[in-house]
Amino acid sequence: MLQPGYEDHELLVIFEGTRALRLTRTAQTAAITLAALGSLLTPIANAHTTAAPGDTVAMPVRDALQALTIQDESRAGYERSKFRHWIDANRDACNTRQEVLLEEAVTAPEQGPKCALTGGEWYSPYDDRYFTDARALDIDHVVPLAEAWDSGASGWTAKEREDYANAISGCTNGLGT
Repeated sequence: MLQPGYEDHELLVIFEGTRALRLTRTAQTAAITLAALGSLLTPIANAHTTAAPGDTVAMPVRDALQALTIQDESRAGYERSKFRHWIDANRDACNTRQEVLLEEAVTAPEQGPKCALTGGEWYSPYDDRYFTDARALDIDHVVPLAEAWDSGASGWTAKEREDYANAISGCTNGLGT
């Protein structure tokens, strides 16, 4: 961005140490953009500090990637039943599956006693089709439960696995096969 009082065609002079840099408006924009990108990729001292689960940590992308622990996945001990799912977390008579179907409906279904859903319409972007029978749809997570287990959920508490299995924001609909 130009300094106040400069016109588009004028040059801005920046003094860096004993050197003077003359920048056009385009060069200024490029320099500012590169400086911002460079700051994201520049290591920060003590970037690998320990954080508690749930803490927000700000660091350059490269440092975050280097801080990731990489290990082999293991399906040993996986059982879907270890992820308690389809619970009624908010006690409104609708379990997680029904909540997702209600949220994802293109045309809302009628909700009867005990959250029995009738009618309605859902769109599957995976095969570009519309469905009018909720029983034809599987509700799954973007990261399936077995993959979560392989990637570390095996070390979670039963409550953490239940919370993951019932997290509506991580679900998608798709045709059951």
